[in-house]
Amino acid sequence: MEGKKSCSWDNWVGEALSKLQSTKLLRSLRPITLSTEQPLPSMLVPSLGHDYEVFDEMQPWDRSSVEVSVSEATFRNWLLEAASVGEDDSYSGGGVEQRAGQFKKLLLFSGNDYLGLSSHPTIGKAAAKAAQDHGMGPRGSALICGYTNYHRLLESCLAGLKKKEDCLLCPSGFSANMAVMVSVGSIGSLLATSQKKPQMEEKIAVFSDALNHASIIDGIRLAERQQTIEVYVYRHCDMSHLSSLLSSCSLKKKVVVTDSLFSMDGDFAPMAELVNLRKRHGFLLIIDDAHGTFVCGKDGGGVAQEFNCERDVDICVGTLSKAAGCHGGFIACGKRWKQLIQSRGRSFIFSTAIPVPVAAAAHAAVIVAEKEAWRRREIWKRVQDFRILTGIPITSPIISLVVGSEEKALRASRYMLESGFHVTAIRPPTVPSNSCRLRVTLSATHSVDDLKKLTAALSRCISLEAISSHNNNLNGYARL
Repeated sequence: MEGKKSCSWDNWVGEALSKLQSTKLLRSLRPITLSTEQPLPSMLVPSLGHDYEVFDEMQPWDRSSVEVSVSEATFRNWLLEAASVGEDDSYSGGGVEQRAGQFKKLLLFSGNDYLGLSSHPTIGKAAAKAAQDHGMGPRGSALICGYTNYHRLLESCLAGLKKKEDCLLCPSGFSANMAVMVSVGSIGSLLATSQKKPQMEEKIAVFSDALNHASIIDGIRLAERQQTIEVYVYRHCDMSHLSSLLSSCSLKKKVVVTDSLFSMDGDFAPMAELVNLRKRHGFLLIIDDAHGTFVCGKDGGGVAQEFNCERDVDICVGTLSKAAGCHGGFIACGKRWKQLIQSRGRSFIFSTAIPVPVAAAAHAAVIVAEKEAWRRREIWKRVQDFRILTGIPITSPIISLVVGSEEKALRASRYMLESGFHVTAIRPPTVPSNSCRLRVTLSATHSVDDLKKLTAALSRCISLEAISSHNNNLNGYARL
């Protein structure tokens, strides 16, 4: 049954591409080759990274990824919860140079730089070299002139990492999710018998986890406004509820979309159960692996690699702005899906491509993340250390300490700030009322001593014994 239904999706995508071809709406990517004194590796054979300097243990500069400073003025206003649009008198002449004055040093426990790669010199040198050779590169959308051999090389590397046929770079992870969901919906309109809009039975059934990221939700909303999809929200990670919705849905074209590692609760999607349901119902499985890419899996391939189900994931969306320490998003998928998304994904089509130095830096980050495997080992050691220090059974570097009211969360965040920790309170509309929390994230460049100081401060402002890192009461909260 699985093979037959999988072929159905292949057929539907093929038919949609044929329709685009016949109406002359099929778009192509044609890379501009930027010359350089040292020729780039072949676009078809990504570099193995022999020219990149890597390290086998943490270096002094790694600490800059978790140590930050804010001015006294910013610090005071923050404690007072004073509204701000980013103004700060501590910078002179409109530049970034700091004026002489006092600054407050903070230990960062709220970022997404899980491997500490944002301060890696090899990645910085790759960006600097590309900028020296080419400036920012051609400025335009990827379909016009913004797509170069640097972009193609990065796509090839990411496709290899995700074990997919191809990959499409996007300006951000948010735009990548938007492009995927709108493109999925477009199949309904492209294959509709009526030229106006698809009939009910021709629409795409999209099943979305209740706690999916805002970018997935916004993409679904846009497709819904175009009247190409029917949306079904299942309770968070509740496979019984999803199975019931799938069984009762009469639409043929079914899609399940989920975060792989949830950004607020830090829990994993039940991948094994999703795979079993996919075999039974033949749906298209899309995961947003923003927080799992480079962190999970033996090679950093992400949550699907961690759970040994890469072949069962049809489309994998990822980001280069978290564990890669760079910027941008990507969609790892088959070549035909790529062709469809680059032809119908509005957030891709109408956005300027990422600058060449960013593409060069991200390519270096992929190589470094793979070769410096000790970073993955270290971050999972920190997860274990936090578990031992607090008794909270966390399962990932994302720690959700639910305290309840907004007042409690803000009070705890202020205390942590005064104690020298950058830990933010998460409030509505990001999370439901009365489930406000402190969101703590761990990095490979945090030390055990950092965690001891953090947990000591946390224990003075909240009751760690009474806190569950994953609040099951959120399962009924559907943000759609």
